[in-house]
Amino acid sequence: MNSLDPLDLKILLELIRDPRVQIAELSDSLGIARNTAQSRVKRLLRSGVLQAAGREVDLEKVGYDVVAFVTIEVTHRELDGVIGALRLIPQVLEVHEISGRGDLWCRVVATDTHNLQSALRSVLKTKGVIRTETVLALHTHIPYRTEPLISRMTATSTRSKQEHSNPLPGS
Repeated sequence: MNSLDPLDLKILLELIRDPRVQIAELSDSLGIARNTAQSRVKRLLRSGVLQAAGREVDLEKVGYDVVAFVTIEVTHRELDGVIGALRLIPQVLEVHEISGRGDLWCRVVATDTHNLQSALRSVLKTKGVIRTETVLALHTHIPYRTEPLISRMTATSTRSKQEHSNPLPGS
């Protein structure tokens, strides 16, 4: 969905800032009708721009305080099978196909180093995995975020709208 208008962006920004905001609060804060807010949120959910699963959990607080980034080199004809196998390992939070060294990049969490070793062994046992390289995260300085991007898009969209509605004299 590439056609987000300024209202869509403002709704996203509000939802990023407070994922639990109620539709009534959202409509009040944006000065729009409740039905408009509800239909826009539903459209953003249907299009996949907004994820329904969306409650972020602090994994460290529930015992998963080891974070590792794993680069995996695979036999290319086995790539789909490797991705399918990674999907079955609960500690694997995300998988990206990458360029450069390796073929896949994974973010993996664990309760301790033994739990991480178990997850890594599962990865290494997967048919098609040639080798892995693991880097441990020592501290997260900037967690995953989307607010700055949506804020920038909102500001750009608002400026563009103002420029179109207030043309310069003599134009």
